[in-house]
Amino acid sequence: MGRAGAAAQARAPRFRPAGTEAKPPDAMDTTFEPGPIEERWARRWEESGAFRPPRPHAPTFTILLPPPNVTGHLHIGHALDQTLQDILIRWQRLKGCDARWIVGTDHAGIATQLMVERELAREGRSRHELGREAFLARVWDWKARAGGTITHQMRRLGASCDWAHEHFTMDPAFSRAVTEAFVRLSERGLVYRAKRLVNWDPALETAISDLEVENREVKGHFWHLRYPLADGSGHLVVATTRPETMLGDTAVAVNPADERYRHLVGRAIAHPLTGRRIPVIADPWADPELGSGCVKITPAHDFNDWAVYERHPDIGWLDVLDARARIAPAPGVPAHLVGLDRFAARERIVAELASQGLLERVEERVIQVPHGDRSGVPIEPRLTDQWFLDVKGMARRAIETVRAGQTRFVPEGWTKTFFHWLENIEPWCLSRQLWWGHRIPAWYGPDGQVVVARSLADAQARAGPDVPLRQDEDVLDTWFSSALWPFATLGWPDRTPDPRHFPSSVLVTGFDIIFFWVARMMMLSLELVGEHPFAVVYVHGLVRDAQGRKMSKTRGNAVDPIAVVDRYGADALRFALAGAETQGRDVKFDERRVEACRNFGTKLWNAVRFARLQGVAAATEADPPTARHPVNRWILAETARMAHDVDLQLQQFRFDQAADRLYRFAWGTFCDWYLELAKPLLADDEAATETRAAAGWALDRLLTCLHPYMPFLTEELWHALGPRPHDLIVGRWPEATPPAEADTREIAWLIELVQAIRSARAELNVPPGARLRLHAPEADADVRSWLERHRAALGRLARIEEVLDHPAPARGAAQLVVQGRTYTLPLTGVIDLAAERARLERAAAEAERAADALAERLANPGFLARARPEAVAKARADHEARRTEAERLRAALARLA
Repeated sequence: MGRAGAAAQARAPRFRPAGTEAKPPDAMDTTFEPGPIEERWARRWEESGAFRPPRPHAPTFTILLPPPNVTGHLHIGHALDQTLQDILIRWQRLKGCDARWIVGTDHAGIATQLMVERELAREGRSRHELGREAFLARVWDWKARAGGTITHQMRRLGASCDWAHEHFTMDPAFSRAVTEAFVRLSERGLVYRAKRLVNWDPALETAISDLEVENREVKGHFWHLRYPLADGSGHLVVATTRPETMLGDTAVAVNPADERYRHLVGRAIAHPLTGRRIPVIADPWADPELGSGCVKITPAHDFNDWAVYERHPDIGWLDVLDARARIAPAPGVPAHLVGLDRFAARERIVAELASQGLLERVEERVIQVPHGDRSGVPIEPRLTDQWFLDVKGMARRAIETVRAGQTRFVPEGWTKTFFHWLENIEPWCLSRQLWWGHRIPAWYGPDGQVVVARSLADAQARAGPDVPLRQDEDVLDTWFSSALWPFATLGWPDRTPDPRHFPSSVLVTGFDIIFFWVARMMMLSLELVGEHPFAVVYVHGLVRDAQGRKMSKTRGNAVDPIAVVDRYGADALRFALAGAETQGRDVKFDERRVEACRNFGTKLWNAVRFARLQGVAAATEADPPTARHPVNRWILAETARMAHDVDLQLQQFRFDQAADRLYRFAWGTFCDWYLELAKPLLADDEAATETRAAAGWALDRLLTCLHPYMPFLTEELWHALGPRPHDLIVGRWPEATPPAEADTREIAWLIELVQAIRSARAELNVPPGARLRLHAPEADADVRSWLERHRAALGRLARIEEVLDHPAPARGAAQLVVQGRTYTLPLTGVIDLAAERARLERAAAEAERAADALAERLANPGFLARARPEAVAKARADHEARRTEAERLRAALARLA
């Protein structure tokens, strides 16, 4: 993981604020209640400076938080994203790094302005009544009152960011960086002003980015219209979903290979509403297989039509919609339509065409209509004067950086997506017709002179002292300022970004902003600083509901993560999300999983309570204690193995595998097996001291390795075990190597044997209280000694009353195979063998019939084509469950053979 890998072994002095040595409570509560614990530790960590202890000489590990909107509230996607980042930052902090999680919020131009405008509307006022300066003062007031919601919620989740250096993209220092970036790019000839088509939001009266456009399915129409040839010899039929834009038609296109219309190319159409004559042109955009094969061309109101215009500039263009999507005056536009809203004009135009016999037919269809995601109204492609950034050269350098391995994507498959987007990149529209944001540092003189400068004084000096100047009214796209995040947060341009933290180590983000944010950060970092901004981009999926559906308020399946935290605790939510984060796949969120993780926390709580009652205390040494008993040697070795595995899995960004490893070790290895096997040792005066030391050492390492996932609970339990010189958050990650097999072989055999006996008892309906004999005729000297040493454990854990080394009777016994040796459990007189065989046979046959029926359904193409995806997934899961059940029952029958 970059510079934090092997170098992280060098240890900086651990940080402990003065007077903060914690002592364990006299007694632990009998029940685990996460709320008070989380509140107490969140406050203590931040107040003590534990999120970034002073480690000036330590290896660095830096993460950039994708800055959430200042208007925002934490959603479940944020919760996943920030949990993964916090896991990495806490892990590297424990490994001794100067771990810095750069944090801040984005001013969110459109979202924030809209929020304040709505507030004004409730008061019966508008921003235009206030004026620009008073409105901006109102926005700053709103930020002071309501802008900290999401950062408070992040703290509740446990985000251990560098809160002492929180950034905001409209702060003075950041704003200077934005101005400097624009000016430098302009001086290099990369920024220019031009008239081009943009996504236009008529409600907000601004250009918006593609990311702010949401395609929605709506019930619409295809109107098939007749366009008369000017010579009266006939007509062409075109289809449109937006009849109002026909007022801006400047041509009708046919495909050059379409023999039906080849003879009409160059002829004229008499426009049915404007009376203008427009040409029939040949262009490949017209698809002979779609409709009539004729397409009306409206360059000023359609992106594809503008591309046709660029190939045929003689057809010209007409802008017939104003900023609020009302019909605007233009050559040939009937006066009675001017000023009508686009949808009112649509109805009037269709009615007039019908009355003239020019409406051939109307086709009802469900169509995709782009809407502004903030305003909720259909957007319009609109031809306006905007500022643009030429990014072709920057895109090439970003691609080369990834190809050279300086920045890599995890999973690697996102590299192709990154390349595809950048290889097809268009100029970036930088300007927005808003008031809230970074005002474009350009001034205009009376003769059309444009001056880009760092300030009005700078502009005046460039233009001349007597030239009156007017600053551009527009602001910059929010994505422009956020693209400077990797280096503007580190002091650029006032100073060169600290090479200890730039490039950063990892960027964790969702795939939906790879182009809008990740690529742009790379391009501007390379252009302005000459360095790539991050070493690794880890891309996670979406959080969907338990059925795999996208979450939305309209569907009613959106999840409020803070409500989940209130019910189960932050640790449970974190562990559930991270445990479900599999590379290359979306996360299916199921609240039952969070509840299970809360139960996991309760299991750990009870384990530590039990350990304390047995005199187990905090380990005082980093090295494992000396142990003679096999059970203690085994837990020390297994703990070292777990720490090694989790470290490796986190290096590979396998969050789910590390969570699973921690869960299985804590619940199974430590709680279910070790504590049970250790109970007799804790009651033995000779073995108790060694066992307490082994248990304390193992618990310390478990809590440390689990801390990145469940920080609050582990910190509480860490201190519950005894006085500590520092908090766990600034503790030390275990230095562990995989153990020798000899340390684990004996207890691994014992566990496998007990599990086999328990499985046989359950499968064969052996009464729980029945005590059985175990025959082990194939045991070698080692196994015989193990059987003797663990006779008591077999009695307690498997209800074995006697172990014999001679063969069991040939009939009426269940056979077990453990590590290649056969063991036998005589069952005559314990169960009705004939009845049990019959029961198993019936159950196996029923499971096989059900599995076969499901297999037949899944082999039916009709079912796969018609059924909902979740129904197909359920059928597959049911088939696997029944097949596995049948195999288990057949294996049980085989035991009795």
